Amino acid sequence: MQPPGPQQPPLYAPSNGDFTFVSSAEAEDLSGSIASPDVKLNLGGGEGGGEFIKESTATTFLRQRGYGWLLEVEDDDPEDNKPLLEELDIDLKDIYYKIRCVLMPMPSLGFNRQVVRDNPDFWGPLAVVLFFSMVSLYGQFKVVSWIITIWIFGSLTIFLLARVLGGEVAYGQVLGVIGYSLLPLIVIAPVLLVAGSFEIVSTLIKLFGVFWAAYSAASLLVGEEFKTKKPLLIYPIFLLYIYFLSLYTGV
Repeated sequence: MQPPGPQQPPLYAPSNGDFTFVSSAEAEDLSGSIASPDVKLNLGGGEGGGEFIKESTATTFLRQRGYGWLLEVEDDDPEDNKPLLEELDIDLKDIYYKIRCVLMPMPSLGFNRQVVRDNPDFWGPLAVVLFFSMVSLYGQFKVVSWIITIWIFGSLTIFLLARVLGGEVAYGQVLGVIGYSLLPLIVIAPVLLVAGSFEIVSTLIKLFGVFWAAYSAASLLVGEEFKTKKPLLIYPIFLLYIYFLSLYTGV
């Protein structure tokens, strides 16, 4: 038998990081640990690269199995962080300015009263109508829904009449002007409680309140386009506020 020749070196020498098979005798003197590799995720994109962050093994596993969508985080939408008043399109400063325009309709005071007509809103007039309804609760509870009904359909009647007469006005504008112009009737309500026992004084206050409200509404709705037809629109507006006052006083 020929003696064994020299052992040939292995054709492939394992490099650092590869698996090496050893005998059980040699394995007794071996110890160590396996560390998971750090995987870096490019968040910047583009040629210049971006910011790299370390990704855990679990995250890598989920992404490799097609479950990466579980790790996605939606960006906060700035639309969801709006204040409640802005969400409901309520501008308190605008409403306050319109209230002043209605309560002080004289042109000499310098208010831009056309903003009540040209920039209509819903919540301001609705608040005024509801407040007038609450004032009316002093005498009769069931008029609340009826006052809102008269506001909506009375404004619709004025709108249709204005369009027939050739006016360029929208229903939302009429609804806002009629609603805001109820403020004079709210102002005279506590005065009527005090002067209600004096019939002549009470009648004069009621007439003053109705003329005040009708003038505030008519001066905004009845423009120059009506020319000689102005009385045809002013008169139903005046009657509408008389009816509103009758719902409060019960007359």
